[in-house]
Amino acid sequence: MSEIAYESLLDNLFDGVYFVDLNKRITFWNKGAERITGFSKDEVMGSCCANNILRHIDNNGRELCIEGCPLTATILDGKPRQSDVFLHHKSGHRVPVSVRTSPVREANGDVTGAVEIFTDNSSSIQILTELEGLKKEAYVDALTGVGNRRYGEMSLTTRLFEWETHSEPFGVLFLDIDHFKLFNDNYGHKTGDDVLIMVGKSISSSMRKLDVVSRWGGEEFMLLLPNITSDVLSKIAERTRLLIEHSFIMAGSEKLRVTASIGATLAIPNDSAETVIHRADSLMYESKASGRNKVTQG
Repeated sequence: MSEIAYESLLDNLFDGVYFVDLNKRITFWNKGAERITGFSKDEVMGSCCANNILRHIDNNGRELCIEGCPLTATILDGKPRQSDVFLHHKSGHRVPVSVRTSPVREANGDVTGAVEIFTDNSSSIQILTELEGLKKEAYVDALTGVGNRRYGEMSLTTRLFEWETHSEPFGVLFLDIDHFKLFNDNYGHKTGDDVLIMVGKSISSSMRKLDVVSRWGGEEFMLLLPNITSDVLSKIAERTRLLIEHSFIMAGSEKLRVTASIGATLAIPNDSAETVIHRADSLMYESKASGRNKVTQG
């Protein structure tokens, strides 16, 4: 392939491609590089890539032209590299790119420069952000920020499968805020929403990473606690009750508190999602019947 044909091929790649010599001066700049960076070929040819052109930074904000430049390292040791960085666009903003650097060698193997190929990750990041947003919309309760009922049901199905196939135990806490309708009537729905947010955060902040907190509906919450014993379940249930009881919001100069009645149970053989929730729910109603602000375990 002739040099002209080779350059034409590189020029028409979607990715950005540029070559540098041993002094890191740009000797080739394709149309993909023009499109991604905003810098034309005429503006960069013969310049050093660090001269206010790309100025790559990493996720920590470190300027790679000053410290840790992959292109420089490749020129020095002849080894290819790959990294995700943010390049400087001509308009001033940062563009997320995947960078791959490789040495350029003479026939005898001597390194005479390097090539950098970079791929615009903006669309990938946008897609990931949109997917994360959709995931959040699908599985997170918009008011409290904990999981919604759909997420709770999905997590419960997973725990039941692990219980059936690997005998991995788990516990369920089902709680209901006491006298919440009366609270709403007295203080209004906005204050009621603030209380729900407070309860959700009080619960979730005290849980382990593997635990699942979901708003089951209204003022009801369901907690899934994997790899747990009866004694630990009892302690977590009591701690949850105390955390809610001692949380409060301010309405003017008035401290507003609520309590919760809790039902606690461990998964047992042949449990289904319906049976374990029904058992936890029934235990929660026993707590209410015996005076509220209590834990009933069974």
